[in-house]
Amino acid sequence: MSKREYSYAELGQKLKGYADEHDDIPALLDDFKKRGWLSDVRFTEQLVQARKAKFGSAKVAHELRGKGIAEDLIVHAVEAVKSDEFAHAAEVWRKKYKAAPSNRDEWAKQARFLQSRGFGFDVIKKLLNSEKELNQNFEE
Repeated sequence: MSKREYSYAELGQKLKGYADEHDDIPALLDDFKKRGWLSDVRFTEQLVQARKAKFGSAKVAHELRGKGIAEDLIVHAVEAVKSDEFAHAAEVWRKKYKAAPSNRDEWAKQARFLQSRGFGFDVIKKLLNSEKELNQNFEE
């Protein structure tokens, strides 16, 4: 059985469906935090580990914001993802495309794909331009 972490806001939303109007969900969640059963830090770390190999920092940050995570935790998560972002973008790109773009339309298509995965334009530009140079070196 695998256990996944929940953020404070996410668990609060989930519990609303089961609670009566006089149930004090925030008090319950605060008690869970005090006992160490609920932690936005652990949730953030788990989400970053699960997503960073497939997605860029923008997508991870967007997902964390959607789960109600505090901005300071998001900043640290983005730093963790950005440390290996180029390598992860290259791996995602290699799985999808076998060759560097040969024209402007292919370059734009591949860039849009990487952008949809949450990689920043600086990483995309560096990756696609380096792949293009690598292919030119092999052709010579």
